[in-house]
Amino acid sequence: MSRLDPVSLQLFISVVEEGSIAAAAEREHIAAAAISKRISEIESTLRTPLLIRTNKGVEPTPAGMSLLVLARRALHELDDISIQMRDHSSGVRGLVRVFASMSAITRSLPLEIKAYHSRYPQVQVRLEEKISSAVTRGVAENSADIGIFAMPLLNRELEVFPYISDRLMLITPAGHPLSDRKALSFSETLDYEHVGLSAGSAIDLQLFKAASEQQRTLNMTIRVTSCYALCLMVNADLGIGVLPETVVTQYTGALNIRMIPLTDAWSYRDLKICVRSFEALPVAARLLVRHLQKNAGLTAHGGLEAPPVPLSP
Repeated sequence: MSRLDPVSLQLFISVVEEGSIAAAAEREHIAAAAISKRISEIESTLRTPLLIRTNKGVEPTPAGMSLLVLARRALHELDDISIQMRDHSSGVRGLVRVFASMSAITRSLPLEIKAYHSRYPQVQVRLEEKISSAVTRGVAENSADIGIFAMPLLNRELEVFPYISDRLMLITPAGHPLSDRKALSFSETLDYEHVGLSAGSAIDLQLFKAASEQQRTLNMTIRVTSCYALCLMVNADLGIGVLPETVVTQYTGALNIRMIPLTDAWSYRDLKICVRSFEALPVAARLLVRHLQKNAGLTAHGGLEAPPVPLSP
């Protein structure tokens, strides 16, 4: 049986991510025919079809999805070898892939990454915004080294560390029937139309869960993909919404909206950091986890030898 080579695996990953062989060829600067040959060789070696070819491009088969996860892991581990060996000779360098929820990105994360980059200029931090469920899935599948999320962890194989806390607040347009309230429960908002974030986000799931527990229906009339867009919708009197307090504070001066505390216990949230294995992370990624925790006030240790602060079981 022929061995799979890293170049073929990378080309396969590109085809799946781009959705077509032509797009992958442009991305990898190689002829489409050469990629097709490589994919056929992999399928022949593994004795199973990996791609379904359609008029719109290609889609991975179940076997193809399994190979995608394994290929990403294998290539990342190969990268780790060179990265960690270079660490010994020329200081910390490399690439750290971070998936983070919107709530984390709109807090202090950008400034924390900037501070980290100032200290380790040879390390590239690649940050992508994802909903919390995609964050944890991406870390589990090795698409990211570090994840920052805001919902209960379903994958118990990941290691989880505390990060920061926030509080969810109701926002209303000025003049709304609820706008003068000092505080209120979420159940009191269910008679009104809501503006929400992307389906499946941590906040979205929490609001629908809370409404279900009240045996009520959440009337979500508009969905947007950013906190600022949600605030604009509320400002236009198109509904009310729920966002983290630190996010809304950024916009209350520029928009005619009101922020009201929710009395529900779940309105207080903890954002967490997750990794597959802290000890198996490249040096640069371990340093970033420590940096994030230190800036959040969770540890007084900045050195590589000091362990991160774990969550209690």
